[in-house]
Amino acid sequence: MLALRLPPDLEKRLDDLARKTGRTKSFYAREALLEHIDDLEDLYLAQQRVEENGPRISLDEMVEKYGIDDRAES
Repeated sequence: MLALRLPPDLEKRLDDLARKTGRTKSFYAREALLEHIDDLEDLYLAQQRVEENGPRISLDEMVEKYGIDDRAES
């Protein structure tokens, strides 16, 4: 079970969305978490690694090591 407080404007938006679609607010909260939890975990891990001052490699070294380079496509 999870209980959370939302800013009033976000609560209103969530209420409106739930009412318009016939879904529950819990459904949309769950969907949002499922969509973003991986990114949040990755961000936390990256911040932790930066704080630990562990070994670092450059982007060029990563591209060479893993063979992925989509920088020119942007």
